[in-house]
Amino acid sequence: MTDMAIISLVSLIGWLLIAGSAFASYRLGWNKALRMALIWIAIFGGAFLLVGLLM
Repeated sequence: MTDMAIISLVSLIGWLLIAGSAFASYRLGWNKALRMALIWIAIFGGAFLLVGLLM
């Protein structure tokens, strides 16, 4: 593993910790969190499909 790969991995873990703590601060239930995640996946998936069809 190269030095840049290690730095990327450490920074990714740091960003995941920051995002996880921000998400936990909202104190949402699992059902609401799952519903919101599925909505965001549908939004980005639809955008990728739309762009893919137009290209």
